[in-house]
Amino acid sequence: MPQPRVLVVDDSAFARTVLSRVLKASGSIDVIGTARDGEDALVQIAEHDPDLVTLDLTMPNKDGLDVLRALQGKRRPRVLVVSVSTIDSAPGVEALALGAIDIVSKPTALATDRLYELGSELVDKVLAATAVHDVHAPAPVRAVAPASECPIELVMIGTSTGGPQALTRVLAALPADLNAAVAVVLHIPVGYTEALAKRLDQSSPLEVIEAYEGVEIRRGRIVLARAGQHLKLRRDGERLIGHLDALPIRPHTPAVDELFASGADVCGAKCLGVVLTGMGDDGLVGARAIARAGGALLTEAASTTVVYGMPRVVFEAGIGARQAALDNIATEIISHVPIRR
Repeated sequence: MPQPRVLVVDDSAFARTVLSRVLKASGSIDVIGTARDGEDALVQIAEHDPDLVTLDLTMPNKDGLDVLRALQGKRRPRVLVVSVSTIDSAPGVEALALGAIDIVSKPTALATDRLYELGSELVDKVLAATAVHDVHAPAPVRAVAPASECPIELVMIGTSTGGPQALTRVLAALPADLNAAVAVVLHIPVGYTEALAKRLDQSSPLEVIEAYEGVEIRRGRIVLARAGQHLKLRRDGERLIGHLDALPIRPHTPAVDELFASGADVCGAKCLGVVLTGMGDDGLVGARAIARAGGALLTEAASTTVVYGMPRVVFEAGIGARQAALDNIATEIISHVPIRR
């Protein structure tokens, strides 16, 4: 199988060298070139047609956002932002809205060997984002009987690579009178979820907020887990409350598994777990907990995912999960929720 062809874009010569070196060292990635700014990047993209671009956001001449705007509507390349996480997360969230599939945070803006620390994460995300997966038409959503016949009061959504765009489309399609609470876990670097929640709130008929300790998970509201802390659900009388916790230590914090398992514990058969695009298997353990509790499971079909990792493991686990193309996910969620009277 041919190796993915990657263009590295960064205004720092040292960063270009380090990123190229760690990608080449994997033995599985072909670095076809580097670009020093957005203008250089667009020239090389047109000339070499890479599979993926690693893109710095802050550059002279044309910056990373300019590159993404110029690529709007094009099938390729996929773009992975590799940039320093700052107090102002707006550029990163804007990049995701413009089509970037994910963000890898540089540990420092300085020309130091600390840049090598992102090597493993960068390689994994490049390989996942460029992997060829089965994109046949999705199976009919009713091919597998739903695990639950109970009206749903809690919808939980988990996603990773490609998740911001997928969430934007799903949440925008949910009705303002959805008769269920919604909680979401997205794998994204620390510092981005508040700005992302605000952007999602602008496009969704429902209120979208970043989670905080003691937040009420209620109908009419979508709560996005805060990056760096698990979102766990608890009962407080009739109310459903969110608790933030950095433990247990998991590969991803927040973890979809933690949200799903806690939701299954407090809502039982009245919960629906939805797994959208993402790499890895976070969500599988939690999905099993939902299935044991009698809840329902829905996964995004391979044909519309950026990375068919998280949805695949849940759908293929034999626990009653159904699948649907991304644009049908909201309709499927609505079909599980009782009509408000």
